[in-house]
Amino acid sequence: MPSLRDIRNRIGSVKNTRQITKAMKMVAAAKLRRAQDAVTKARPYAVMLDQVVQRFAASTAAEGESEHPLLASRPKRCAEILLLTSDRGLAGAFNANVIRRSQRFVTENGDRYQRILVSTMGRKARDFFRTRKLPVRKDFAGIQQNLNYDKAVEISKELSGRFLIGEVDAVFLCYNEFKSAITQSVVVRQLLPVEVPGEVATGEGECLYEPPRPALLDELIPRHLAIQVWRGLLESTASEHGARMTAMESATKNADEMIDALTLQYNRARQAYVTKELMEIVSGAEALK
Repeated sequence: MPSLRDIRNRIGSVKNTRQITKAMKMVAAAKLRRAQDAVTKARPYAVMLDQVVQRFAASTAAEGESEHPLLASRPKRCAEILLLTSDRGLAGAFNANVIRRSQRFVTENGDRYQRILVSTMGRKARDFFRTRKLPVRKDFAGIQQNLNYDKAVEISKELSGRFLIGEVDAVFLCYNEFKSAITQSVVVRQLLPVEVPGEVATGEGECLYEPPRPALLDELIPRHLAIQVWRGLLESTASEHGARMTAMESATKNADEMIDALTLQYNRARQAYVTKELMEIVSGAEALK
């Protein structure tokens, strides 16, 4: 049975841990508010731009015009998936869900592609693959430390450049999509080539373009790719802060319960110690009679 000193030391240790988790929860909550505002502002533009590009791509295919190079669908030989994880842990299953979903993607699409490359963003994904000695095509390090739109443009340019020269035939993005502070869902989105849903392809209506459609596509598609990568970064960042806030709240609650249990154990041990001392005193007094 642990001594009273051991129980007191453990209570103090748990209280210190509770202070840390409570502070981390407050920091994550403050960061979450800013990240959620950024996602809320960026998401409508990303969705509308995606719809516009899909409509242009569908009308181009319907009218038999030559496709834009970034819209061309080629034989499926090589695909690449980019994982967005965090640099730090203590965020529950945030990183594990993305890694697990990417592994399932590789397994499910192993028959469709001759080769599937994996790129990472965030130390957690990089360390996971490095520890298991699994090949990683490239690690985009340091992106999340100073997140800005220019970095999303650089990433989209590199991915589209590899697609244009034929190094990959499809590019996918895997990240946590922000739903709420306690809910995030892992999604895998195809960046290249741009998908054209059937309902868009068969839609009716005539569109007038100014400037001409090829010049418009040359401007819209690179911007569309950059915006989709930027949206993924913002969604992942907001999801990370939400997951960390939830995890730290749960850890703080568990610390409170542990402190209550240890305090009860301490009181019982102290009561047993006092009772034993009283019995020894009474026994000694009776022996002197």
